[in-house]
Amino acid sequence: MSLHHQVDRRLARQQRRAWLALAVALALLALLAGRAWVLQVVQHERHAAQAEGNRTAIVPLVPPRGRILDRHGLVLADDVPVYTLEITPGRVTDLEATLQRLGELVELTPRDLQRFRRLRAESKRFDPLPLKTRLSEEEMARVAAHLWALPGVDIQARRLRRYPLGATAAHAIGYLGRISERDRARMDDWPEERQANYRGSTHIGKLGVEAAQEERLHGRTGLERLETTATGRVVRRLDLTQPQAGQDIQLTLDARLQHLVERLYGSRRGALVALDPRNGEVLALVSMPTFDPNLFVDGIDPDSWRALNESLDRPLLNRALRGTYPPGSTYKPFMALAALELGLRKPQTAIYDPGYWVLGNHRFRSHGEHALGMVDLRRSIAASSNVYYYTLAHEMGVQAIHDFMAPLGFGQLTGIDLPGEVRGILPSPAWKRATYRKPEQQRWHPGETISLGIGQGYNSFTMLQLATALAALTNGGQRITPHLARAAVPPGQAPQPLPPPAPPRPLGYRSEHLRVVLEAMEAVTTEGTAARVFAGAPYRSGGKTGTAQAVTIGQRDRYDPQRLAEFQRDHSLYIGFAPAEAPSVVVAAIVENAGVGAAHAAPIVRRVFDYLLLGLYPSEEDIAATQKGLSAAPIGTARRADDIAWPPP
Repeated sequence: MSLHHQVDRRLARQQRRAWLALAVALALLALLAGRAWVLQVVQHERHAAQAEGNRTAIVPLVPPRGRILDRHGLVLADDVPVYTLEITPGRVTDLEATLQRLGELVELTPRDLQRFRRLRAESKRFDPLPLKTRLSEEEMARVAAHLWALPGVDIQARRLRRYPLGATAAHAIGYLGRISERDRARMDDWPEERQANYRGSTHIGKLGVEAAQEERLHGRTGLERLETTATGRVVRRLDLTQPQAGQDIQLTLDARLQHLVERLYGSRRGALVALDPRNGEVLALVSMPTFDPNLFVDGIDPDSWRALNESLDRPLLNRALRGTYPPGSTYKPFMALAALELGLRKPQTAIYDPGYWVLGNHRFRSHGEHALGMVDLRRSIAASSNVYYYTLAHEMGVQAIHDFMAPLGFGQLTGIDLPGEVRGILPSPAWKRATYRKPEQQRWHPGETISLGIGQGYNSFTMLQLATALAALTNGGQRITPHLARAAVPPGQAPQPLPPPAPPRPLGYRSEHLRVVLEAMEAVTTEGTAARVFAGAPYRSGGKTGTAQAVTIGQRDRYDPQRLAEFQRDHSLYIGFAPAEAPSVVVAAIVENAGVGAAHAAPIVRRVFDYLLLGLYPSEEDIAATQKGLSAAPIGTARRADDIAWPPP
């Protein structure tokens, strides 16, 4: 082959390669152009939004929480500004080393570390968790100077919930706590708009008013849109929607009265509910012992939780709403009304009371087996005859007792605007069949009816139910719904009254029957079992003492409190109303395992009446005696309630 021909062939191959390379290049350019068209035209809006998101940050602004106030405007719960030292575990490489370094900069107590580790176990990796709250200015300065070397550590301005009165009214107010996994699961059922309102929120109401009024107290979350660099540094604010502070909630509660009653209980266990029978306003809702809700605000430490949760006194139990007890003789006025309404007794009908009553081979005793002789309705209440009500219960039968007591609210939810209320037990044959499994246990025995007449047996009610039922006797026979929330106060506006949960419901009792029962209850305070307690009172009142068994005593045994363990001793109860001519307050009180109602519960109620009707605060000598169950009528010189220093230490 000639040299010329070889050169031509070589040139031809080079030309083919060049055209192939050109084709490939053109194809690649076409692909690039197509991709560019897709990105810039077809997907323009999506990528524009994504680019905008890369340079902007949406920051939720948590609103200030509303305050909780008593009926006179005293602050029961508010927010205070604090600086907190926080760690986001997901952004920390070596958590233990970080904790050690922070411990060199600020004082970290074992409680701080225990709380942080517990919160870490309950939270997500990128949740900021408080390590130390209420940093001083000096501590802030030391930490701020080292933040550059502590990734995941930050100082944040927060608002911390505060309960200025500590343990006072804790069960009614409730407390604010960090949002838990259980809370988040519950919040998943909320409407989307309400869920969005909690972006950035770390706390939520857990119990009491804090939980019941959560939506009003929380407020509206704001939003801040910021322009940021690729490293996250803020350049400028693009947009701002201010948060709206939560509404203040004014309660019907009288904080000074609440604090006084808690003092009068001292170290004893029990509950007291004071209501205005005309409208259902709760004036006092006492459960003793109580607890300090401040412990829960940013996560309670294990030692404090163990002390509260394992105490035999059960301070976390709201005894006013969830503590159920046999009402004892405080049940007798309601049984008397039933006798009149059902036509089983007349006011003058007299029953002989020898101190006991026999059914079959069982002997039902009066307390102490004191014979009272002939007893009519008035004396049956004033002197607290058991025999009168044994015979009445036998005549009525269990079903009639149940059907009369249910509309009064016994064994029913009162409808109070607080979470966690229980029904208690208003027994009936149907209740027993549903409660017990074995056929022999399901049968109702005639002897079980007899004890119901004096508030024993299966009867088990709350003090809130007793107070609500008593209100119906004093307000003309209307069942009211107790409530704590009185008004909502939007920021910068006047209070807006909140309607009660439900209107009063007439029960249809005859006024003359109500009058007979109320006059008999007034006799309790003038000539009956509470006469010593109400001696010298410048107002008229009515009431009924009660002593309820905590454990059953054999019919051949005598009650001796010295032979029983403390938790087996009788409960002391009292229900009362005042003033007798136009009642403005009703009270139901129990002192657990304290004994006779006139010795422990009635003196506390007397001092509630003195405070509300006379504006008097008992002497320190009288308070000390009442705490020990050693008082009757007030002793010492009472003081004007307005002269007592407030707030209490």
